[in-house]
Amino acid sequence: MAFGGNPVFANDKNFSNRPPQYQGAAPQAYPQGYPGAPAQGYAQPGQMYSPDQLQQMYNQPPASNAQMGRMTVDDVIIKTFVTLLLVLVGAGLGWVFPVLMLPGVIVGLVLGLVNSFKREPSKVLILSYALFEGMFLGGLSGLLERLYSGIVIQAVLGTLIVFALTLVLYRSGKFRATPKTTKFFMIALGGYAIFSLVNFGLMIFNVTDQPWGLRSVEVFGIPLGVIIGILAIGLAAFSLMLDFTSIDQGVKNGVPAKYSWSAAFGLTVTLVWLYVEILRLLAILRGND
Repeated sequence: MAFGGNPVFANDKNFSNRPPQYQGAAPQAYPQGYPGAPAQGYAQPGQMYSPDQLQQMYNQPPASNAQMGRMTVDDVIIKTFVTLLLVLVGAGLGWVFPVLMLPGVIVGLVLGLVNSFKREPSKVLILSYALFEGMFLGGLSGLLERLYSGIVIQAVLGTLIVFALTLVLYRSGKFRATPKTTKFFMIALGGYAIFSLVNFGLMIFNVTDQPWGLRSVEVFGIPLGVIIGILAIGLAAFSLMLDFTSIDQGVKNGVPAKYSWSAAFGLTVTLVWLYVEILRLLAILRGND
């Protein structure tokens, strides 16, 4: 079973709770150059060792995931930092040159889909996604900042707070994604996706002249966008929980280090989604004052 509602993890067996089957040579029992490692990382058929050699190999500390070329949590953190840094660079460009917002959203969407369903992670495509997605975020953020001063700082702080709380809850072990909650999440996510597509279509074809489409409709005096926005932020937070679970499972599975780029991409996608939802919710609230 794949834990992630995020397609990056859901479509990759490396992050499921079933150990993946790798093509080619099996993972080495020892890393190359590791003290006491047999030639080529394995004992050769019929090869004999002296008692001293056997004792030396026995006394060696176990090789870490990093030494064995496997993914580690540190790998994921570093690569996520790199992708988010590129998002910030793209955001700076989009902020200064708002015209980059349109190519940013189009290219970012295409690269997002390509990376989500690609069997092998591509560092170049993942970093390109981060840059173009940043251009879209920068253009959108600049537009809303000019309308509602201070909204971007509020959205960034909100994103960091939700991320930190979700990570603390996950690390505490007090909250875990179960098959039942994951199933509910997928149903809610599907419903939200359908609503978003319908709302987008109504706005594109000028069926509604409201700035946020159906989100601007009031229900008992509350804009529907506020209700939907809170739900979406909750879904994004739960998606982060699923991402953490998938990454831990990938580390347990001993997946190759290159898949840390896939994990970093998955986290970046969820954080971008979370930021956009918080930014939109704040804009609806500020516009309704």
